[in-house]
Amino acid sequence: MATILPLQSQTTIAIEQLLDAAFGTDRRGRTAYAIRNGMEWLPELSFAALDEAGALVGTLQSWPVSLRRPDGSSDPLIMVGPVAVVPERQGGGYGRALMDKVVAEARALRSAPLMMIGDPEYYGRFWGFSADSTGVWAVPGPVERRRLLALSVDGGPVPNEGLLGPRQKVAA
Repeated sequence: MATILPLQSQTTIAIEQLLDAAFGTDRRGRTAYAIRNGMEWLPELSFAALDEAGALVGTLQSWPVSLRRPDGSSDPLIMVGPVAVVPERQGGGYGRALMDKVVAEARALRSAPLMMIGDPEYYGRFWGFSADSTGVWAVPGPVERRRLLALSVDGGPVPNEGLLGPRQKVAA
């Protein structure tokens, strides 16, 4: 049975070690990193999974990103991922528990739509993520279009065009 806690309950070192174990030390060159470049993960939508002994076995980070349209306007999105589980504990339900938690919390917060790069067969089946609205999104790097997924958590539409990237800070 997984215990799900806020990710901020874990040290940065423990999180980075888990991500290296799950995805390799070369993970920072992936398109997902370019999409969220310069952003800090969102504490209210980022979680840690602990096993029965209290050991960190999984993490899920969520990031503020947006779709920027040619006219300069943008639509906020929340990028989910990476969803990481240490290799020796994969298949044990930790990733699913983390995803259940982030989708439930995003719905409770009525957040911006969620988006991710992931397997549509898995994320669509359990949580309803799809590539239906993402077909013309521009992305700062290579991506399999069928794996670029989105989910409305408040019943509103998912924006269907723009350049996917870090959310721009608005000057006061």
